[in-house]
Amino acid sequence: MGFLTPMYELGEYLTWTRSGEIQLPDFQRGYKWEDERIRQLLVTVLRGHPLGAVMLLKTGNTQVRFKPRPIEGVELAPGTEAKFLLLDGQQRLTSLTQALSGDGAVATKDSRGKLLDRRYLVHMETALSDSNRVDEALISIPADGVIKTNFGKDVVLDLSDHDKQREHGYFPLHLLYGDYMSWILELADRDLGKRFHEEFIKPAATYDIPAIVLDESTDKAAVATVFEKVNIGGLPLNVFELLTAVFAGDAGYYEKSGEDFRLNDDWKETQLKWSSYPVLAAVENIDFLQAVTMLTTRKRNLADTSDRPPAISAKREDVLKLTLADYLEWRDQLREAFIWAATFLADRHIFAPRDVPYPKQLVPLATIKVVLGKDADLISVSERLIRWYWCGVLGELYGSAIETRFARDIEMVPAWARDESMPVPRTIQDANFTESRLHSLRTRNAAAYKGIAALILAGGARDWMEDKALDKVQYVDLAVDIHHIFPQKWCNDTGIDDEHRESIVNKTTISARTNRTIGGTAPSSYLKVIEARAQLDSPRLDELLGTHLVPAELLRADDFHAFFRARRESLCKLVEAAIGKNVQRDIDQGFAEEDSAHFEPDELADDTVTETD
Repeated sequence: MGFLTPMYELGEYLTWTRSGEIQLPDFQRGYKWEDERIRQLLVTVLRGHPLGAVMLLKTGNTQVRFKPRPIEGVELAPGTEAKFLLLDGQQRLTSLTQALSGDGAVATKDSRGKLLDRRYLVHMETALSDSNRVDEALISIPADGVIKTNFGKDVVLDLSDHDKQREHGYFPLHLLYGDYMSWILELADRDLGKRFHEEFIKPAATYDIPAIVLDESTDKAAVATVFEKVNIGGLPLNVFELLTAVFAGDAGYYEKSGEDFRLNDDWKETQLKWSSYPVLAAVENIDFLQAVTMLTTRKRNLADTSDRPPAISAKREDVLKLTLADYLEWRDQLREAFIWAATFLADRHIFAPRDVPYPKQLVPLATIKVVLGKDADLISVSERLIRWYWCGVLGELYGSAIETRFARDIEMVPAWARDESMPVPRTIQDANFTESRLHSLRTRNAAAYKGIAALILAGGARDWMEDKALDKVQYVDLAVDIHHIFPQKWCNDTGIDDEHRESIVNKTTISARTNRTIGGTAPSSYLKVIEARAQLDSPRLDELLGTHLVPAELLRADDFHAFFRARRESLCKLVEAAIGKNVQRDIDQGFAEEDSAHFEPDELADDTVTETD
């Protein structure tokens, strides 16, 4: 990548933006400057103060074919070729182009966001009286040139045509780089016109704005990086938006179809296909591009016979190297693979977007499905994929550095899933779970919290009031959610500390009706209410509690600490079965090291004896 740093006069920029020699790459967001910000920009120009560099990218790069679009407010003939694409300075050049050329009307908004069309004029006498009064002299008026008050009933100042502007001494700034001379020559006060020309119009003709011009060798990744560095004050450049511009500029696709490829419209079509699968609402457009990138780089990796084949990757720089042909090659297969992933989650009793432990884990899951094809549904292959999935969730491995893990997954999981003698995937190797982690799993913010809740459901949990399986249908009909087993109020009243009260050990998934029945009373009380309302005998209710790994006899005895220890052990065994590994028991005699601070010494001693017995 090479670059130059020339200085160009503002008049040249205006010529280029109006002619289309400077255009915007399609990934640039829309024009959004407010009226006052535009006015201050014009004050800066009139005072001759610097307003910062703009960044341009020379076109003609075969690697980077961004779809261009005109500066907003500029009408261009179809097919007008851009010589430069504006990477930084869009808001400034758009404001200056609209305010200082054409009819001078700028489509903007006020401080409250109300849309306006404004023009900008300078009261010449005020501006010439003192250089510090330029800000005061430069006014913003409605596009029709008439300033009104009293809810539009009374005219304060009419500057709707050139004669009225000259009469009141206001110079229209859209003539600053246009036919200003005829306007000046018709002024009644020739001396005023001459002084204004010397003080403001002539200096504006040589007002320079520095440029950073990136040459034709600049690739997409460099454009994205540079754009982000100079655009610190704005929103970060989105890879999806950048590729939208790249794909729209694909000449081959246009030649075949007669139209540009619109990635954003294509993504909407993907979302429409997924609309019947709520969990896929958690998948973002960049996730989909990462999946395409892994399949693309994997194909190149397998085709390369050298000693150093290109790596399988989901990294940003490799996403930016995607071509439209790459995207179209894998798009349809991935659309179906993500739908398959949604059914995979449903089989794990994960039905809603908020219950997906790691939305990002769906990226390698769908990619693995594409590689495995129909083999993904074979019993032995499916069992290994399930183990890999739970290792990722319960090992909490998809929270950071996920691109590297994605690549390892696609390299190792398909081969291992087909043949258990192949090397065990790193995700399975890296997964571990400790007993004490159950104490700190307290909210849905943790993937393992959601994972354990799903495992309990998948194990056959049934509602306590209606004896219904908490499957996909009942999950919605019964307004199922995760609630306390020993109610929060009861815990607070009896001195149970936050750690134990809010732990996943003291929570399970039940219907809204059951939760209302529980209320805030002791378990021994609310179980009797459930039995009465549901007309259940105690043994039957105990069976239902058992489907949630809840020890009924300890619940009926209101023995929170014994309950907590027993259920914690049951959840450890549940995790072990899911990940195929032992859970490290790191709590001595039923207590985590930090728990001792929450109990009196004699209570700790009593529990120790009970645990030993």
